[in-house]
Amino acid sequence: MTACQDDLLRDRIEELEGLVAKHQEKLLVQQGRLEEHRRQKNRRLQSATLPASIHGASNSTRAYTFDEKVAGAMDQMWLLLCGALVMFMQAGFAMVESGTCRAKNAQNILLKNLTDVCMGTLGWWFSGWALAYSGPYTDDGILKNGFLGYESWFGAGFVTFNGDGSIEPTLNMANWFFQWTFCSAAATIVSGGVAERVNFLGYCRLEHRPGTGIFSFLMTSFVYPIIVAWTWGYGFLSTITRTGFMDFAGSGIAHMTGGVAALVGAAMAGPRKGRFELPEDYFAAHSLPLVVFGTLYGFNCGSTLGLSDIATGFMAAQVAMNTTIAAASGGISVFVIRYVIKKKYDIAGMCNGILAGLVSITAGCGNVECGSACFIAMIGGAVYFAASEGLKMLQIDDPIDAFAVHGAAGAWGVLAAAIFDWGRGFDHFHGWSGFSCVTEDDGTCMKGAADDGLAANVAQIVLVSLWTAFWSALIFLPLRLSGKLRVSDEAQDEGMDASKHCPKAAYDHGEGGANGVIYTSKVSPITEHLE
Repeated sequence: MTACQDDLLRDRIEELEGLVAKHQEKLLVQQGRLEEHRRQKNRRLQSATLPASIHGASNSTRAYTFDEKVAGAMDQMWLLLCGALVMFMQAGFAMVESGTCRAKNAQNILLKNLTDVCMGTLGWWFSGWALAYSGPYTDDGILKNGFLGYESWFGAGFVTFNGDGSIEPTLNMANWFFQWTFCSAAATIVSGGVAERVNFLGYCRLEHRPGTGIFSFLMTSFVYPIIVAWTWGYGFLSTITRTGFMDFAGSGIAHMTGGVAALVGAAMAGPRKGRFELPEDYFAAHSLPLVVFGTLYGFNCGSTLGLSDIATGFMAAQVAMNTTIAAASGGISVFVIRYVIKKKYDIAGMCNGILAGLVSITAGCGNVECGSACFIAMIGGAVYFAASEGLKMLQIDDPIDAFAVHGAAGAWGVLAAAIFDWGRGFDHFHGWSGFSCVTEDDGTCMKGAADDGLAANVAQIVLVSLWTAFWSALIFLPLRLSGKLRVSDEAQDEGMDASKHCPKAAYDHGEGGANGVIYTSKVSPITEHLE
């Protein structure tokens, strides 16, 4: 073999060795990809079969993935933050109610509000959550019996125990807190409708049958939770039509429920002494600064129930914008109406108009555009005004217009959420789908769905009103008939702070006037006027 042939053979061998190396490299890459695919498949299988644990991987659990950690933290932070904002509605209720009513009853009003919250919290913990959200549910997430849940009394199951005895938390705790704020708000609305003439013990305890319960407890442990089970708890109203109902943050579920109960309570309690015989100034708000301060609070955004993806972020922003516009247009609407009629500025009326605008948009804030939100709230202000004047004509004494603001405007809000849904014309319907239309099984937009949405929301208004009115009457009527609901005329003259509380009151001197001053004489100017 010549030297030339040796060189050619050596070059050929080196070429073959290079090709072999390249094939080996490709093979290793393919093997690596195959191994990574197997690992990913195993992780998916593990994820599908093993629950995640804050304690990491074990024989029975897996560790949370990074995405799960971030999403879980974001969702819980959002619920806790927004729940705190909704909780401040309680401070708003206290300020509005105590400021609207007379100074001589301020302590009594504040005590009722505090008791509502405390007893309502216990009611929600004892049985409220269980009836509203605990299931059991079908594989499709629908409440099996369609009416109520029954699997998680006294917060049972909110934490679980791993095989090694370690405690595993669940998302139910954040959800419980957030939903509690709505429940307690619905109960506290009732307090304003019966203010200034209700016996505190009669309102809170069914004295003629000791131990049968407390009004706020009954509202939060049974009446309101059943309504939630029908609706937000994926009960029968979520499937009553092809689209189900639409009430994003509770125009009907929370506000209308509280407003209807307040109306029943006001009617059962009867008007305050002299309310429709004396000039209105005798019952004027004693502190407009408190009323204005109590009007300024925000809610609705938290009803996205999370903030872990971009879609819910956009929805939260949409809800915030609609809610803000509605508050402004509702307030201006009532301000103008009152000025045209009275030719005077009415600050308290404007505050209630702002609240009526907020209540009106609460159902549809996630499925209407901003122009519709403005119009809905303007109509809501007019609905509030008409309801308020209507109750006065009927001589039903609702001191803070609880029914007009929360009941009437709440019902309008539920209706408006269906009428102004931003689906294409009246053919498509968005509802809970937010930025997308409700679809058929094949993914196409459901035709004629607007009628379904409207029918479901009308059913919600009727059924929630009837349920609330029935149980409220069942609580209040026996109290009224037994004489345990109202305080005496003498106690109303003196003021409940002086007759029922310690210390008596901040005001213990005065002569005449409209501002509810406590009088030291045996006969007050109100009594003298009536005589």
